[in-house]
Amino acid sequence: MSDSSEPWPVIEKLKKQLEETQAELAEAKACYPDYDTYQTVLTARYCSAEITKLFSQRSRHSTWRKLWLYLAECQRELGVKTITLEALEQMRSHVVLTNADFKIAKEEEKERRHDVMAHVHAFGKSAPAAAGIIHYGATSCYVTDNTELILMRDAMDLLLPKLAKVIQNLARFAVKWKGVPCLAYTHLQPAQLITVGKRAAQWAQDLMFDLECIEDVRKGLKFRGAQGTTGTQASFLEIFNGDASKCDKLNELLSRKAGFPSCYDISTQTYSRRIDLIIANTICGIGATVHKICGDIRHLAASEELEEPFESNQIGSSAMPHKRNPMLSERLCSLCRELMSKPASFANTLSVQWMERTLDDSAIRRMDIPEMFLLADAILLGLDKLTSGFVIYPKKIEARVQEKLPYLILETVMMRLVAKGESRQDAHAKSLVLAHTSSNEEKNESDPTSLVARIKATEFFRPILDELDDMLRAELYIGRSVEMVERFCGEGGVLYKKCYPYRASVDGSTVVELNV
Repeated sequence: MSDSSEPWPVIEKLKKQLEETQAELAEAKACYPDYDTYQTVLTARYCSAEITKLFSQRSRHSTWRKLWLYLAECQRELGVKTITLEALEQMRSHVVLTNADFKIAKEEEKERRHDVMAHVHAFGKSAPAAAGIIHYGATSCYVTDNTELILMRDAMDLLLPKLAKVIQNLARFAVKWKGVPCLAYTHLQPAQLITVGKRAAQWAQDLMFDLECIEDVRKGLKFRGAQGTTGTQASFLEIFNGDASKCDKLNELLSRKAGFPSCYDISTQTYSRRIDLIIANTICGIGATVHKICGDIRHLAASEELEEPFESNQIGSSAMPHKRNPMLSERLCSLCRELMSKPASFANTLSVQWMERTLDDSAIRRMDIPEMFLLADAILLGLDKLTSGFVIYPKKIEARVQEKLPYLILETVMMRLVAKGESRQDAHAKSLVLAHTSSNEEKNESDPTSLVARIKATEFFRPILDELDDMLRAELYIGRSVEMVERFCGEGGVLYKKCYPYRASVDGSTVVELNV
């Protein structure tokens, strides 16, 4: 009898070991990329770990649980005795979802077809003493909307130091190259001179505007709080036996726990989707700014005045070994175009929120809100890499300046002729003829007559000929570029003060290492 029964404990032990091994394999698989299912390129290639984690399912649904805990804590504080200390303690012990919790919630949602109620029941199984009071008086938007506000606030807190870092990169670059003359372009045609540093200061100023806009929206962000199904707080008025002051106190306590100054004065079932659009217009402004910057960089790379950082083993083209394509700028322009498209989606969602709410805002916001911040994060990471390693070619820049300088001095020539008594309109007309004739010949003849030679050979310009050669110095035509850069980008300047609140984060950071 004993001999025949001995194998069963062994079999049970082996089965248990097999189950444990399978569980370990499943957990290990979750740590590695799944090459058989679609993944967003934002998380797989471009974004930081912290922004990806912030918008993860564990982060989102653990925030739901945290909000349910806040609600229960505040309700008990305000006199709801059916919420026990044991219930609160169990809730606190299970705020962060485990993999097993997600499995339970998935099974619940398959049965109930309601994601919030699925998680209510899953939380109740983890905290059975609280099962009957979780979500007391609340509607789904208590957790979904308040969570979105928390996640967007925290995402802005992640973006702001990254934006400040890029601004600081450009400020340092601008100061370093503040006095190097280069061609400016209007209509994408050579215009008067600026300096390499002055152009970088222009880029930095646009990013500063983005920083200020995000700071303003972040500062003005409020909480939805506990408002009931249509924003009247009727359910909470019932819980508090008609005591409206307790409804106000409840939202005051909830806002404080969640880290917000207060709740929006008016809500429907949701907080107003106008808030999403305000945030989107602000965050997506980064896309327009960076697209402009990277467009400039791509043009400068084409004229070989500036290049992106190019790593030792980097390949520019699979077919043309000599190529040093502005790949990072091109990638950022691509991401920026997608980011710039987001406000239209948020505007459309706002426009169809009939009466007090329609659920057609749900699925699209699940995509749009995380993607908006993931895109902004990816763009700022790439721009940090780009602005930390610009390669400048002063000889190329000088050659371009010297090529166009005779044309660029014509405005000064005109002003000096007028000072000597000539007509400004006559000076303009004669300069125009010489400039166009000379330009046309340079484009079509192998040995053209220079514009300077034409000026010297024209009697009308005799009053300033003694000064002409001295005019052909590029540094005379950069105006106040150096002073402007120093005042705006230098130590103690505008950008220094603007980025000062982020110095601890910026000074302690290194140049980001991109995944690709």
